[in-house]
Amino acid sequence: MEYTISKEKFDRLSTDIARLREERKAVILAHLYQRPEIQDVADFIGDSLMLAQKAAATDAEVIVFCGVHFMAESAAILSPDKVVLLPEERAGCPMADMITAEALREKKRRHPEAIVVCYVNSSADVKAESDICCTSSNAVKVVESLPPDQPVLFVPDQNLGHWVGLQTGRKIIPWEGYCNTHDRVTAHDIEKARVLHPEAPVLVHPECKPDVVALADGVFSTAGIIKYAQASEAREFIIGTECGILHQLHKTCPGKEFHLVTNKLVCPNMKSTTLDKVQWCLEEMQPRITVSDDIRQKANAALDQMLALS
Repeated sequence: MEYTISKEKFDRLSTDIARLREERKAVILAHLYQRPEIQDVADFIGDSLMLAQKAAATDAEVIVFCGVHFMAESAAILSPDKVVLLPEERAGCPMADMITAEALREKKRRHPEAIVVCYVNSSADVKAESDICCTSSNAVKVVESLPPDQPVLFVPDQNLGHWVGLQTGRKIIPWEGYCNTHDRVTAHDIEKARVLHPEAPVLVHPECKPDVVALADGVFSTAGIIKYAQASEAREFIIGTECGILHQLHKTCPGKEFHLVTNKLVCPNMKSTTLDKVQWCLEEMQPRITVSDDIRQKANAALDQMLALS
């Protein structure tokens, strides 16, 4: 993917950002779905929880999280002594907004026997009501670690929950949430892409619908898709996740071709962060994302349960 700004503007802003990063003792994190120019000024690029963990392990005093709100909250949970900034305060996640702590408490009352597994794509309040967190890459491992005689209340992504249920054979009580971007991919999109690129393996994210996942050659997290493409002998791939991943695929897999399964795979929330906003937030030290201490401790306990499995 090409930059969405001119090279001249990129050079000017990236120079300013480098100066401010040093002055503020900051670390810049960019999710793989961010604009290419955002990824290219970041210290770390990857999946949301991995980024929060990387930042927690640094001696930086300020974390600039180029992603969406729940990601910045995760950084604040894991790094309570650091200042966490989100360049675009309105960058939310529709799936995370499909569940509230109050609604989850009501669901737990109806299923008191269930263990609550919470996808990290959720608010701190929801994590605080959960027993254990998971990512798209370790969700199967997390569910397999739980007592087999107890059902799993999986929140908030029903598509990831369905896929985990198939992989583990566990009874999954799904929350009816979904990713607006991944949900746009259809089985017909997969079939059309295979006709155009018959030799290319189809790699999709488990947030896609079950009928889409069933047609894929591989189901991986964003980082997992990149790892697979790097190791594979195939020369071209059909990709079923947000278009921002193409920047790192092209950088890390030179000479290989990547075809988005559909041009609908664009997350407007991820693309709302710009270099101007990164520069501004470092200058003004806002918007700052905080998590109250009581919520932070409960949410951190659910994350710790997951991290203990590593």
